[in-house]
Amino acid sequence: MKRFGVIVGVAVLGLAALTGCGGEDEPAAGGQAAGTKLATAEVSNLGKIVVDGTGRTLYVFDKDTAAPSKSNCDGDCAAKWPPLTVTSGTPQVDGVDASLVGTVTRTDGSKQVTLAGWPLYQFAKDDKAGKADGQAVGGVWWVVGADGKKITTEPAPGSGY
Repeated sequence: MKRFGVIVGVAVLGLAALTGCGGEDEPAAGGQAAGTKLATAEVSNLGKIVVDGTGRTLYVFDKDTAAPSKSNCDGDCAAKWPPLTVTSGTPQVDGVDASLVGTVTRTDGSKQVTLAGWPLYQFAKDDKAGKADGQAVGGVWWVVGADGKKITTEPAPGSGY
């Protein structure tokens, strides 16, 4: 019985330590965030675009599909364009129509956030909030508006917000 009590105590302490780690909207590996959030921000000539809870720009990929939702960015692609994922449910929204937000299951089993069916990504070279250096890369990566539509405006030199 004493042994059982020790095991339960260790388990409770371990769980408490795990739940105490990481704050809301703190980035984790693979574009995942605790308390994932979608919001909007104004970016120079790109207008109002969708960003994550830390202000990082989100993108859609022309080689994906929205109906049905399907991500076609894996491996090296996903290393350069980390998918925005959630562990459960859908993200909180601020300035984005919640009815447009969903998830799609990726080939690795993770849940990627979608907007109007389009899977959402970050750009690894956007190293801080306010950067939109992924806009128009390869003619297939685009920032997305709050309505879920891609914005194909070419970026202004030194753009940011």
